[in-house]
Amino acid sequence: MASVAEYKGLKAGYYCGYCESREGKASCGMWAHSLTVQDYQDLIDRGWRRSGKYVYKPIMNQTCCPQYTIRCHPLQFQPSKSHKKVLKKMLKFLAKGEISKGNCEDEPMDSTMEGAVAGDFALINKLDIKCDLKTLSSDLKGSIESEEKKKEKNLKKDGSKELIHPQAIEKLGSGEPSHSIQVHTGPKPGKGADLSKPPCRKAKEMRKERKRLKLMQQNSAGAFEGLQAQGQPASLLPKAKSNQPKSLEDLIFESLPENASHKLEVRLVPASFEDPEFKSSFNQSLSLYTKYQVTIHQDSPINCGKTEFTRFLCNSPLEAEHPANGPECGYGSFHQQYWLDGKIIAVGVIDILPYCVSSVYLYYDPDYSFLSLGVYSALREIAFTRQLHEKTSQLSYYYMGFYIHSCPKMRYKGQYRPSDLLCPETYVWVPIEQCLPSLDVSKYCRFNQDPQAVDEGRSKDPDRVRILYRRSALPYGVYKKNHQEDPREEVAVLEYANLVGQKCSERMLLFKN
Repeated sequence: MASVAEYKGLKAGYYCGYCESREGKASCGMWAHSLTVQDYQDLIDRGWRRSGKYVYKPIMNQTCCPQYTIRCHPLQFQPSKSHKKVLKKMLKFLAKGEISKGNCEDEPMDSTMEGAVAGDFALINKLDIKCDLKTLSSDLKGSIESEEKKKEKNLKKDGSKELIHPQAIEKLGSGEPSHSIQVHTGPKPGKGADLSKPPCRKAKEMRKERKRLKLMQQNSAGAFEGLQAQGQPASLLPKAKSNQPKSLEDLIFESLPENASHKLEVRLVPASFEDPEFKSSFNQSLSLYTKYQVTIHQDSPINCGKTEFTRFLCNSPLEAEHPANGPECGYGSFHQQYWLDGKIIAVGVIDILPYCVSSVYLYYDPDYSFLSLGVYSALREIAFTRQLHEKTSQLSYYYMGFYIHSCPKMRYKGQYRPSDLLCPETYVWVPIEQCLPSLDVSKYCRFNQDPQAVDEGRSKDPDRVRILYRRSALPYGVYKKNHQEDPREEVAVLEYANLVGQKCSERMLLFKN
């Protein structure tokens, strides 16, 4: 089935939620009645993005906040320290039900319960949506304090650490006030209270100690190999520590105890009312979306009801496809639902395309903001892309929507490395590290450094643009000769062809009534 789109043209001079300019935003758009996954893949590789069935492309050299398409390389991705911290926090919550309070604000991309979207990896593409993302810090610097210094710091602290008792967790997100049961540990002794502990040592001494321990580990590993050569049974040999860092999957799917406090299940559901699982969970998903929009984005409940939710996050122009060489779930639009103890606490809306998983939006229960669900879901989606790649080798990228360097609140997407930005003129991918120096100087940049390079996918023959007119498909050259009455139509067709590129203009049907 061919894609069918109705071009709406340029929309300029309207409100921008990123810089709050009243009339600075500019984009071109089209209403997609249907899209093949290949056509949409080619469109997002030319800077397009969808919001429901509306597909739009910012006019980069005109809009107040240029939005650069960004993609991550999941196969080479290594979680940062802050990412690992989020994953460990989730595992601790699932295993023990305990929530450590007080150290959220120093985590990059961490959602808070005050109503500002900080950790939310909801890739915002809804037109005119209010963007109130908190300014984010860069990845946590590697710790330069030793365990001894940390202990000393903790000893100096007066007061106690508060923990929310596991019984209180059941109240969270239930719609009832969450009356946390606070368990206070005893006050910690002051400096010098525990004489059994070694005195504070100088940094130089501690570095020497760490070096000595490392050499001991290496020597023990060498001894291990020697004993193996002598034929000693493996069970009697000392265990050598592996210096290999844990993979993303190791961190996400670490085994939980049998008596774990909570159970988390992630379900992939096609975004279709014909799917029984999507249909049965619709009302719960809708309630969650409304709660998220009202609490996090301060939307009026009237503006985030069933109609808006369906139009924005359920209706998709993508036609589901199940080729033999594709992923088992097929291609199309999906809701990735996060079920905690039988209740949905987050939903990531994604598109699975021939070469990527494209993140559309995320909404979650604000009562669980302490779990940094925005960051957590992004890491799960990166891991999911890697999983799909095992069956479908060409599917190897994770698209994160738009990177907006001129809006500090939106730079957090650049923390998922390695990643590329799309050149707005030649539509080639450039590593983000090469783009950032230019973006620091100018908000609009051509990333391709070759001054002779041009857009190789541009429309070269507008007469070959396919037109859908009175239920018949015909080349624009024929339509122009026999049916075009308004000469202004040609301007719109040429603009459309240049924006979608030659391949899409020859495959897609441009609707004319």
